[in-house]
Amino acid sequence: MLLFDDKPKIGKRAPDFILPSHLGERVTLSGYRGKKNVLLAFFPLSWTPVCSNQIPGYERDARRFDAMGTQILAVSIDSIPSLQAWQKSLGGILFPILSDFWPHGMVSKKYGVLTEGGYADRVVFIIDKEGVIRDIDRVGIKVVPDNEKALKFLEGLQKEK
Repeated sequence: MLLFDDKPKIGKRAPDFILPSHLGERVTLSGYRGKKNVLLAFFPLSWTPVCSNQIPGYERDARRFDAMGTQILAVSIDSIPSLQAWQKSLGGILFPILSDFWPHGMVSKKYGVLTEGGYADRVVFIIDKEGVIRDIDRVGIKVVPDNEKALKFLEGLQKEK
């Protein structure tokens, strides 16, 4: 069960945020406005089986997302040291994995994905270059999101422009 019912909606501006990345930088969503679409993937916890399939899947398809003018950003409530060790164990992740560790789950709360268990549900937002939420895929905790579905949606988004 999610803690907040006031969830962002398709067609509304995505809540802005600044979070630290496992790459050693601070990432702000608004920094991509006017430049790239964003695939914003919330995931529950590093070191878990489904998450350990989801995140490398984005890495494998990173060039395809880039060709669609899309930046991948992944968010969990894990700390930066945990995310750094985990991505290394996965063979290295080159897109930003963001830590919503402190204040605990603040961005996950803004997006309406923080669960009563204190971790984010597995939800993927596609945000266009203007910062507007165009798609929300609430796949659930036990399911790896379908990259092909996201890429097909982004292809349609490109054709709109």
